[in-house]
Amino acid sequence: MSYRGNDYDVSSRINTTDPRVVNDEVDRIYLDLYPSAPSRQIDRAFRDLAQLYRGEYPAYRACDTAYHDMQHALDATLAMARLIDGYERARIGTEPFGESLFRLGVITALFHDMGYVRERDDHTHDNGAEYSLTHVTRGSHFLRTYLPTIGMADMAEIAAELIHFTGDETPLGKINVPSPIYRLLGSMLGSADIIAQMSDRCYLEKCRDRLYPEFVAAGRASTRTPEGVEQVVFSSGEDLVIKSPEMFRGAARRLNIDLAGCYTYAQPHFGGQNLYLEEFNKNWKFAAGFSKDADTAMLKRKPPGTLST
Repeated sequence: MSYRGNDYDVSSRINTTDPRVVNDEVDRIYLDLYPSAPSRQIDRAFRDLAQLYRGEYPAYRACDTAYHDMQHALDATLAMARLIDGYERARIGTEPFGESLFRLGVITALFHDMGYVRERDDHTHDNGAEYSLTHVTRGSHFLRTYLPTIGMADMAEIAAELIHFTGDETPLGKINVPSPIYRLLGSMLGSADIIAQMSDRCYLEKCRDRLYPEFVAAGRASTRTPEGVEQVVFSSGEDLVIKSPEMFRGAARRLNIDLAGCYTYAQPHFGGQNLYLEEFNKNWKFAAGFSKDADTAMLKRKPPGTLST
């Protein structure tokens, strides 16, 4: 495997800061599975996603959350396409997704975090991170109105439910999907969201320098007891990194139990090797070596800048 740049995916081949590059790779995977399928809806969604995050989309400002940025949306979408591909190629006697559900899955992945993007007339919030506790619901509302504009009105309500597999605003068991194949698709979506970010080459640097400020803006760096006493959850970006092994453990439990081990479908996609799991575990092992703030000075990778503001 070649050297992996900070703006590249786990295969070291795909620049996840460039929507056109990711679009081309998702199209390649899609057309390898379904050679005669139309890609215009996927291609349109990639163009709209890029405009949305750059502040060129009607009624929305540019993305201003440095952690939940366009790179993460593209990385998660690429992971989603790969999980679907792995499932389709490895399944024996189980229901296929087919081209329609592939499109539904990747387009929902593209916009799964758009709920962090502020509207132009929003003069109440200073940063999109303040929507942290409601961003999935905001994304759900967006998908409900967006999909009909690209000829997918029949999938709009399903997409509005599927997006909840990426958050905790609705318990997984209460997400309303029509059949088990859609629940499987949702579990893949939730898995793609986790494995994409936690296998990122700069994940720990992003936690320290980008995720912690988002937690502060969202009021999630501390909590209050029922008696009203404030309790610090993360005192700094360095503290978040030191405590990140527990985040990895929680993510592993969610991936294996709540999301039914769907991350394993990356293995048949990559021909027997799960590159996401390998990079996830590398980051976890590295994080486990930090015991004090000074240790995190070892984190020197520079994540790519993706914000237009």
